[in-house]
Amino acid sequence: MRPFRFAVQTSHAPDGRTWRERARQVEALGYSTLYLPDHFTEQWGPLVGLTIAAEATERLNVGALVFDNDYRHPIVLAKEIATLDLATEGRVEFGIGAGWMKTDYEQSGLPYDRPGLRIERMEEGLAIMKALWADGKCTFAGRHYDITDAEGTPAPYTKPHPPVCIGGGGRRVLGIAAREADIVGFNAMLTAGYVGPEVAATAKPANFDERVQWVREAAGDRFDQLELQCHTSFVMVVDNREEIAAGMAGAFGLTAEEALQIPLVLVGTIDQLCEDLIARRERWGFSYWVVSSDAMEAFAPVVERLAGS
Repeated sequence: MRPFRFAVQTSHAPDGRTWRERARQVEALGYSTLYLPDHFTEQWGPLVGLTIAAEATERLNVGALVFDNDYRHPIVLAKEIATLDLATEGRVEFGIGAGWMKTDYEQSGLPYDRPGLRIERMEEGLAIMKALWADGKCTFAGRHYDITDAEGTPAPYTKPHPPVCIGGGGRRVLGIAAREADIVGFNAMLTAGYVGPEVAATAKPANFDERVQWVREAAGDRFDQLELQCHTSFVMVVDNREEIAAGMAGAFGLTAEEALQIPLVLVGTIDQLCEDLIARRERWGFSYWVVSSDAMEAFAPVVERLAGS
């Protein structure tokens, strides 16, 4: 079992001072990483926001959860990430995804291709970025990118490259994560392009049993080297978790007891949350947990108790 570590995902702040203070608070509370999403909704630009957060702190890792490959050419993104990793002396976690939120594509005019095509494009983009980081150059002829003698400068601080994080809920993207990533994130299915009832239908504990097995099969001998991550988007530190679970159960088509086992949900007292996380690590191997910034203070006693154990 890997030791626990924890991250905060946050999106925006009214000004730079507030943003810097939040980054320092994330670090002071014992979280390992500050993440930003990558959408065209109300949020800060991730590369600038992550740079400011890294400058405001001393030990805090920074990263996007996750960069959408379709929004930036891989040569451009490789240079930006290598620069940030070099400047922070290795405090970057590189999350990359194929894109899923349909409104981003509608707003930007980018084509919202079928999931398989977007995943294929992401896989090619990652291959190019890895070559630029590790070899300092890249020539690549693929279906989506044609790269000739591209230079990978500057070289990242981390060798051969910053840790790569890929997450998903489908077998194909999780297979790529198993083979290519250092951190594998587990989600519900987002193929609908928005968060709706389809997400709840694929967030049951048995769905995550299956997803971990997919990763295990695709990773082979490297499975034990992977860090398994889960973004828990619903966190409540309360004394009446049975009552709250009963209210949630219908949305998932589960009993209240089963609803409390959904890895995307953490509800209960600090003792109960710690017990749940230990049980989930034993069941699925999830040791790296991400919570939203609105829950980071209430959740901090869990971080204090479990981080590193």
